[in-house]
Amino acid sequence: MSLFDLAGKIAVVTGSSRGIGRAIAERLAEHGARVVVSSRKPEACAPVAEAIIARGGEAHVIPCHIAHKPQLAALVEQTVAHWGGIDILVCNAAVNPYFGPAEAIPDEAYDRIMNANVRSNFWLCNMVLPGMAARGGGSIVVVSSIAGLRGTPTLAVYGLSKAADMQLVRNIAVAWGPKNIRANCIAPGLIRTDFARALWENPTLERQRARETPLQRIGEADEIAGAAVFLASSAGSFMTGQTMVIDGGVTVGSPLGGE
Repeated sequence: MSLFDLAGKIAVVTGSSRGIGRAIAERLAEHGARVVVSSRKPEACAPVAEAIIARGGEAHVIPCHIAHKPQLAALVEQTVAHWGGIDILVCNAAVNPYFGPAEAIPDEAYDRIMNANVRSNFWLCNMVLPGMAARGGGSIVVVSSIAGLRGTPTLAVYGLSKAADMQLVRNIAVAWGPKNIRANCIAPGLIRTDFARALWENPTLERQRARETPLQRIGEADEIAGAAVFLASSAGSFMTGQTMVIDGGVTVGSPLGGE
C-alpha cells in the first residue's frame, strides 16, 4: 500500500472553497479520501466538490461559519451522518481583517482574529477528537503561518493567533497521542492566494519578498497541499506536535546577506 494512500479515510477541510484549503481538499481526494468541502457559502464550495467528483473523487459540501459554535457542531454531526466519522481534520479557515501597527488595532479586529483563528480551531478539534479516537485514531492538521514564528510590525495579532495554533497542536499531540491521534501545523510563507492578496498584489512588496527568499519567489497554494497529504497519511505516521515550515527558505536566511 502506498505511504500516501488515503482510501477509505474521511477528511473535513475548513475554508476549502479557495486557496490553500481548496488545494488541500483536491489533493486529499486525489489520494483517495472522501472530502467534506466547507466554507461559509455553499455556492462557493459547490464548484470545488464538483471538480473533485469530475476527476473521480468523492466530495460533499457542508457550509460552516467557523466563528459560530453551533455551525461547527453541525459540521461534525452532518459529516458523521453522511460518511460515518472523521479521520482527518484540516483546520484551514482563518481571518485577518487588520494590517497595520499592533497598537492601533481595534478591539473588534483583535477579537475577530483570535476567536476565528484560535478559539474556533480549539472548539472544532475538541468536537472531533472523541469520535476520531473511537475510530482508532486520525490526523489533525492546522494551517498556521510563519507569522507565528517571526516578529512583524504589521501582522502582530495575526501572528499571535498563528503561534497559538502551534501550541494547540502540541497540546493535542500530548493529550491524544495515546489514542493514536496525531496533530501538526503547516506554517506557509507568502502564498499567492486571495487571503494574502494585499501582500503579493503590491509589486513592491512582492519583489521585496522574492529578493529576501532563497527560492526567489512566493509560493503557490498547491505547494502546501502535499504537506497536508503527508501529515494525513501513513507517510507521516510518526510525526506529531510539530510545525512544518514551507516558505521557500525565507525564515532560515536571506540571499541578500546580513545578520
